[in-house]
Amino acid sequence: MTSEPVTLDQLVPLTNDGWGIESSCFVCEPRNAAGLGIAFHHDVGGERVVAEFSLDERFSGAPRYVRGGVLLAILDEAMAWAAIAVAGKFAVTQETTSRFEHPVRVDGLHSVRAEIVDIDARAIRTRGMISRDDSRRCVTATATFVPLNLEQASTAAGTAITGGAVSYTAGGDR
Repeated sequence: MTSEPVTLDQLVPLTNDGWGIESSCFVCEPRNAAGLGIAFHHDVGGERVVAEFSLDERFSGAPRYVRGGVLLAILDEAMAWAAIAVAGKFAVTQETTSRFEHPVRVDGLHSVRAEIVDIDARAIRTRGMISRDDSRRCVTATATFVPLNLEQASTAAGTAITGGAVSYTAGGDR
């Protein structure tokens, strides 16, 4: 995974609003007061998803380090957005592997990036990385996502998937 710079003209904001689905995502939904509220973007030129974040002591494990489970949630969300934005499919995590190389400090500026490694009809394989503002790699992960068909996506959303969102389901044309 590269750490190439991203220019603002390449970034497309990723939000749940465009699907017509209510969301209370812990990681990305700004209206979830108990959540992280991380704003993810599709780096179109780099074919990846990116975000910057800083977390306060509410999300600590050790007094000055962010809890590992919170970091895994951030990576999972970034890789899920990559499945949607880059691969063009709603999908759920099947398996994740992670490696913690350096701690993520509370109140420090960090970035997360995720990209697609491989896609076939049954799986979307991704990788993600959290790094410090000085580009030091902190946490890496790989994950396999399973694309959802229309019925599964509707069940997950709690409402019928309609309109253009249908193309993001397994079997939908995209």
